[in-house]
Amino acid sequence: MKSFGRVLTAMVTPFHDDYSVDYAAAAELAKYLVAHGNDGLVVAGSTGESATLSNEEKLRLFSTVLDAVGDKAVVVAGTGSNDTLASIKLTQEAEKLGVHAAMLVGPYYNKPPQEGFYQHFKMIAEATKLPIILYNVPGRTASNILPPTIARLSQIPNIVAVKEASGSLEQVSEIVRTAAPGFQVYSGDDSLTLPILSVGGCGIISVAGHVVAERMQSMIAAYFAGDAQKARDIHLELTPFFKVIFVTTNPIPIKTAVTLMGLKGGALRPPMVPPTAAETEQLRAVMQSLNVSLKC
Repeated sequence: MKSFGRVLTAMVTPFHDDYSVDYAAAAELAKYLVAHGNDGLVVAGSTGESATLSNEEKLRLFSTVLDAVGDKAVVVAGTGSNDTLASIKLTQEAEKLGVHAAMLVGPYYNKPPQEGFYQHFKMIAEATKLPIILYNVPGRTASNILPPTIARLSQIPNIVAVKEASGSLEQVSEIVRTAAPGFQVYSGDDSLTLPILSVGGCGIISVAGHVVAERMQSMIAAYFAGDAQKARDIHLELTPFFKVIFVTTNPIPIKTAVTLMGLKGGALRPPMVPPTAAETEQLRAVMQSLNVSLKC
């Protein structure tokens, strides 16, 4: 399986002030992100406020981003949900548009047992030819896809990677140890990118990549080139930013960061709300300390 790249960003979804999707802004943001260090983009993921997007909006976003950057970068469609049959349908519709892969979040709220996780992902994978990236984020889904389940799923030919956001290096290590040869493990936490590389990870599906993708590329390149000191220095330099973009619920801070840079991050859809003035100033201060060019 060809790698999706080392740095992919789960891009925000720009909205107009009336909360409708700003597709033109999404296209421009996608172009900016690819021009500034991203190998690929995840569209309509958690950071893209997928929970409040309709399927029709998601499909139009997939098409918009494909048209904008599909010839330059990997476009991954966020087609997962807690409804297996609905996820199959959306994945198949995304496949028809020409997306390069699909990312499937673990079913949330209904908290399936491990066999339920296995059957959910297996049914979706068998209904498409797209490469599948699993997304394990127990902090949002309230359920953890355990390493033995991921190892079983890695035997399915088109389940090729996992975005691991459990926050557990022990869990990541066990996935790397037991998954099928060639199965790719991406960090789902910016702050754990370097530690996860050290146990066999291949890259990051990022939030911070909206702002610092090029520096993250440098960190990963240094690590794979054997320059641990340089990789560590970049990691430590970026750590305050990794922290501040979660000063409140994602994607509130990163959308604000995008706007501070003069890009069209757009409004947040309820129930997301703007950051407080104190949170904005904290974010601004960290970005200024990293010499990020701010426009407002």
